[in-house]
Amino acid sequence: MKTHVLFVLLVGGALAAPSTRSRPHRPIHPLTIVGGNNVTLGELPYQVNLQDISYGFPYHFCGGSIKSELWVVTAAHCVDDIDANNPDFIQAVAGEVDQVVNEASEQVIILSRIIIHENYDGFAIINDIALLKLSSSLTFNEFVQPLPLPPVDHNSQGDCVVSGWGSTTEGGDPSEILQKVTLPVWSDHDCGNAYPNEIEAGMFCAGVTDGGQDACGGDSGGPLACDDLPERYLAGIVSWGYGCGQPGFPGVYTKVSHYVDWINSHAV
Repeated sequence: MKTHVLFVLLVGGALAAPSTRSRPHRPIHPLTIVGGNNVTLGELPYQVNLQDISYGFPYHFCGGSIKSELWVVTAAHCVDDIDANNPDFIQAVAGEVDQVVNEASEQVIILSRIIIHENYDGFAIINDIALLKLSSSLTFNEFVQPLPLPPVDHNSQGDCVVSGWGSTTEGGDPSEILQKVTLPVWSDHDCGNAYPNEIEAGMFCAGVTDGGQDACGGDSGGPLACDDLPERYLAGIVSWGYGCGQPGFPGVYTKVSHYVDWINSHAV
């Protein structure tokens, strides 16, 4: 069964996965990729759709990236209210582009375990990274592939691609088709100026200065993939930001290169 396109409005006007806990004080983006384009089947084979199936139908709530046959990387705030040892109502869907049409490329696997960074702060959204262990292995093919990790503490540069199943306008309906948008990485200086006293070592910014293109809440946990190394790699995880595609306020991403050792030590 394909995903029913349904989302829940939470306190403060932020849209995210169903949850009984208070959301972080930093406003999580609405469920959108703004100013993007449709992804074609097999174009971004590392993208994962995370779905809650406790409602009797698959409910998209966040994205993720394939690390290996058994592990997916996502944002901690996507899964911080789920029992880490019993996540059997959450499934990861790889090889998917259209949430409504069966494309015969999908691989649907229930989670078996969640590992959230031990220093994750859900109020300040610090160390916003988690690993999801699958209950069975993915089969790699032209539609399902891992996204390599960067070197430790690598600073990404240039244009990168963020993707997700959010709506195409702020506050609009979610997209049935996986969307992508290309965004430039901001310098640490400019990122800090946009969010004074809020950017930590494990964060960085990407976005268009004039706004109009961005990733948002329903895209949380999804990949920002960069190409400034010989092969495309997972540079960032969609984490937080003010508004959606607002001028002067880029998206803030978990800096994956800051967590490479942590990922490799836990995803075993």
